[in-house]
Amino acid sequence: MCTRFYVEPDTEEIREIIAEVQRSQLSGKYIKAGNAILTSGEIRPTNVVPVIAPNRNGHRAAFPMKWGFQIPGRSLIVNARTETVAEKPTFREAWEKRRCIIPASWYFEWEHLISNSGQKKTGDKYMIQPNGSPMTWLAGLYRIEDSLPVFTVLTREPTDELRRIHDRMPLIFPKERIDEWIDPRSNPEELLRFAMTDMVMEKAI
Repeated sequence: MCTRFYVEPDTEEIREIIAEVQRSQLSGKYIKAGNAILTSGEIRPTNVVPVIAPNRNGHRAAFPMKWGFQIPGRSLIVNARTETVAEKPTFREAWEKRRCIIPASWYFEWEHLISNSGQKKTGDKYMIQPNGSPMTWLAGLYRIEDSLPVFTVLTREPTDELRRIHDRMPLIFPKERIDEWIDPRSNPEELLRFAMTDMVMEKAI
């Protein structure tokens, strides 16, 4: 699962996205509702962060969005499984028409271990990102709740290398596929073959 990621604000791409979000009218609405807009550092569920999605004209734009779908009577939904998302009523419409990209520098994962007694326990924390890329473009879905946009991060089966840490990993696309992914006219199933799998990782201090 992906429940933490990090935004390093020193890259040009991130600076441009942050500037656009700060100009957005939605930022004022979130702040009025008591939500700060986080543009750097470690990001957690319920945080409001920059997200890439189409504007009203269908062009790529950056908006503030809160992390997590809130379903009455259920826990906050911060991840959605790519394998079943088209079948779930909670996600079906967003999968077809409301896809987004969450800009990150890397994501965090905690090593999942099994003790000698058979109990699950958490091991080291790792920083993970695509090999050779300063950016990690996390794929997600968004929807509107209480007149404000919220998002969830899509996950998939991990690579063999990452499987020793966790049984899931985020769906990540290269930069050149962002426009296709967020385009509501695209078929998301056809784009899954472009997902990035060559990752590098190191223990977080």
